[in-house]
Amino acid sequence: MILEAIYHRPKLNWSYAYDRSTMHLRLRSKRGDLDAVIAITGDKYGWEQTITHTPMRIFARDELFDYWEVETQPPYRRLRYGFQLVEGENNVWMTERGFEDALPDHPLEFFDFPFMNPVDIFEPPAWVKDAVFYQIFPERYANGDPSLSPKNAEPWGGEPTPVNFFGGDLQGVLDHLDHLSQLGVNAIYFCPLFEATTNHKYNTADYMKVDPHFGTNEQLKELVDACHQRGIRVVLDAVFNHSGREFPPFADVLANGAASPYADWFYVRDWPPRIEDGIPTYDTFAFEPLMPKLNTEHPEVKAYLLEVARYWIEEMDIDGWRLDVANEVDHQFWREFRQTVKALKPDAYLLGEIWHDSLMWLQGDQFDAVMNYPFTNSVLDYVVHGKLDGLGFANEIGKLLAAYSRPVTEVAFNLLGSHDTPRLLTLCDGDVRKMKLAVTLLLTYPGAPCIYYGDEVGLDGGYDPGCRKCMEWDETKQNLELLDFFKQTIALRKEHPALRSTELKILHAEAGDPCIAMERVDSAAGERFLIVLNAGEESCSIDLPLTNQSVWRDLFTATSIEAKQNKLSLELEAYSFSLLQLDVKQPAEA
Repeated sequence: MILEAIYHRPKLNWSYAYDRSTMHLRLRSKRGDLDAVIAITGDKYGWEQTITHTPMRIFARDELFDYWEVETQPPYRRLRYGFQLVEGENNVWMTERGFEDALPDHPLEFFDFPFMNPVDIFEPPAWVKDAVFYQIFPERYANGDPSLSPKNAEPWGGEPTPVNFFGGDLQGVLDHLDHLSQLGVNAIYFCPLFEATTNHKYNTADYMKVDPHFGTNEQLKELVDACHQRGIRVVLDAVFNHSGREFPPFADVLANGAASPYADWFYVRDWPPRIEDGIPTYDTFAFEPLMPKLNTEHPEVKAYLLEVARYWIEEMDIDGWRLDVANEVDHQFWREFRQTVKALKPDAYLLGEIWHDSLMWLQGDQFDAVMNYPFTNSVLDYVVHGKLDGLGFANEIGKLLAAYSRPVTEVAFNLLGSHDTPRLLTLCDGDVRKMKLAVTLLLTYPGAPCIYYGDEVGLDGGYDPGCRKCMEWDETKQNLELLDFFKQTIALRKEHPALRSTELKILHAEAGDPCIAMERVDSAAGERFLIVLNAGEESCSIDLPLTNQSVWRDLFTATSIEAKQNKLSLELEAYSFSLLQLDVKQPAEA
């Protein structure tokens, strides 16, 4: 028994309240080292009357570790607990003090979860668990009102550059809501809509005003209302880490220097604010002089930004915020931001732009989710770049599932591309087969998937500005077969709870083999699916062992496959997949 590999600590993602009556306990051990783990739980004030011994299960694994989990319902919303570790004939007990050769006589040295206080329980918006998002870059989606377009706007569909305009606006989105409804999305994430000088609008000049080239505040309210009538939620992008150079307080700082009443709204290292050797003497986003960093600890800055958050929720009825460069803003500001927003709209979705491990932002006091770029990278490394074989990708999945509590996983914002990355089709070198593999993983994975505008019709493009080209509305230039694939796969996800659940089990993943098979289950709905993918350039055969005979239906080909001699045999062409549903009510255990 490799004791040094075993890990647990209270709170965070290792022991937490899943809801107001249920707790999840987790433990890590070296992969394949332990035969069993038993959770010993009870109430600290009534130990003898409440003690229970409950076997744990492996819910995830990566290349190094097994991750064990058990669900328990403390009778009095508090818990003392320890673990019995089993390897063959060897038994070791783990408590907060360390490892013991025998079960301690009393629970005082056990781990302690003092009380499941309701206010501390992470309860993200329930609607996000069933959401399929669609990201819109407003300047490039549709030009619905040419009278609003910048004077230098170019004809729609031209080559994008970092500085040119094509006249996308809110009316253009209104005109194409049928497209979104038919696609099956039920949530929109808009890149910034507020007044700014650039085409991307991440250098905000006025946080309280829709950019005039997009429309008006009243028109945004019309759009939000129209979306809500269709069952589509609306999330706006807020840039609170930094403002734009034209933001009036910063313009005053540039004009009046240290004498400006807004001098402390920003981080000026050396007066007057200027550029020296290409580096601003004031803190910015990266070293971009157009984007001075806001001092979110300053009471006036904080009051202003919280009023921005309040205004668009209260007046426009938006359903959440995507928060740009969220990891560079202080945690205390985000705590107060959450309190402000949730007091107005408890089910508002708070989504932080963080590209790395985000555990400290996902404890229920700041964000509901972050943009899940680690998922993005894992899928691309498996399907597109060939850096991961089936086992490598399975290990990546295990690592992701173990990294956060289940409530976090249920509403994670999963994506395959955005305005900050190359287009998926371009990464796939135009190979639609690879793109479909990646999209299948996106739409059958736990969390909330997001489609980047245009991916569904085969839009391509490299890094910014290539990924920000105009949406293609000419059907003769759209990949309609790909569009139908998106529609069908989104519809399947929305129809079947198992494809949205957090129950994910790897059935086949081997070193050197580009194939992987995953099981997706929803016990309450009585659903069981197999998702089998071949990310290799050659066809492959897979034999999946099953404990009984069963018939599986391929949801894309409408053909049935029967398991024979407790084995399901599948043939997959290069860069292909099968999405199979168990045909009978009694699920076959794999």
